[in-house]
Amino acid sequence: MVHDPVAMLIPVEEALALALADLKPLPPERISLWSADGRVLAEDIVARSPLPPFDHSAMDGYAVQSGALLGEGPHELRVIGEISTDAGGVEVGPTTCCRIFTGAVLPEGADAVIIQENVTREGDVIRFDERPDPGQNVRREGSDLAAGTVALTAGERLDAGRLGLIAALDRVEAVVARRPVVTSLSTGDELRPPGQPGRRESIPESNGLVLSALARRAGAIPRVAPFVRDARAATEAAIRAAAAGSDLLVTVGGASVGDHDLVRPAMEAVGVTIDFWGGALKPGKPTASGRLGTTRVLGLPDNPGSATLTFCLFGMAILRTLQGDRAPRPRPTRMPVRGGLRRRPGREEYLRATLELEAEGWVARLHRGQSSGAVTSFARADALVRVPADQAEVVDGASLDVFRLADF
Repeated sequence: MVHDPVAMLIPVEEALALALADLKPLPPERISLWSADGRVLAEDIVARSPLPPFDHSAMDGYAVQSGALLGEGPHELRVIGEISTDAGGVEVGPTTCCRIFTGAVLPEGADAVIIQENVTREGDVIRFDERPDPGQNVRREGSDLAAGTVALTAGERLDAGRLGLIAALDRVEAVVARRPVVTSLSTGDELRPPGQPGRRESIPESNGLVLSALARRAGAIPRVAPFVRDARAATEAAIRAAAAGSDLLVTVGGASVGDHDLVRPAMEAVGVTIDFWGGALKPGKPTASGRLGTTRVLGLPDNPGSATLTFCLFGMAILRTLQGDRAPRPRPTRMPVRGGLRRRPGREEYLRATLELEAEGWVARLHRGQSSGAVTSFARADALVRVPADQAEVVDGASLDVFRLADF
């Protein structure tokens, strides 16, 4: 169903549902773990062997047979060897022990390790007061994962901890979803590349750089199409060219209803099926979503604050869903807000804020400048505060949903 922007603005959650509808994960590929950070698993990771693969010491100390230590301390044992990485045939008996280091294989006969700080040693004899419990300071074979256990599941986003686990399972590669290709296309006669000369009324285009950085963070391959001027035929040709080979096409600008806003008629002319046009969102009302063949299309406003916000909400979720990410959207945290404002209800609003740690905990301090046209809007923000559509006022100290920008 196409939602007519004149009739109504579609609520944000409904708009997101339409933007993500029918998206299928891209085909898988096998890559090295060294280049897999941030990618999304396309298969389960199963432990082929136990983890840890053998009983080993969790501390530097002495491997002992705890059951042979009878009565009250102090206890005395004779040191018969030293183990750093390999037990090497050493066997501990009722009256003997073995010097052992962290990670070393537990020798035969031993079932506990006494840490070196609790031992007094003279020559080849150690003395200690407390008898250790069986398994003390020992990491047992398979205590983390038994052989055949699913360690990670398809749809998990890889990070340092998950990559370390895969490597610990003796793997050097992972099967992940292919990186989606996203192309951004900015429109407008006023645009010029940063650092290039232009007329006084021209504007250095910054949205392409911002969207590329965000797309790269989402695991995508960003492309920036040449600017297109405010001409109908040129806009149609630019949309066709930018969509070719793209999994996601993002247009920036020309999305409103002015005489020079040519993106919607150009999209319709080249065959884009529009799912919605106009969201009950501030900033970012003239946001649109559609599809052209297998390419998902996202239309964004050209104001820097609006473009960045709408791409965070819609573009990042699309790119993560294309990779089969089970959590394509960030989770909000409820926290107090510092600062207040009155607003006209009707649209869900996302206010830029900075996270601060106070004595009672974390708070989100609202920025004074919330203009959608200000490039400074996101330059120093690290969080977004969501204000419900029906709320007319944000009261200082009230608790609202807060999203960390780093989580998009």
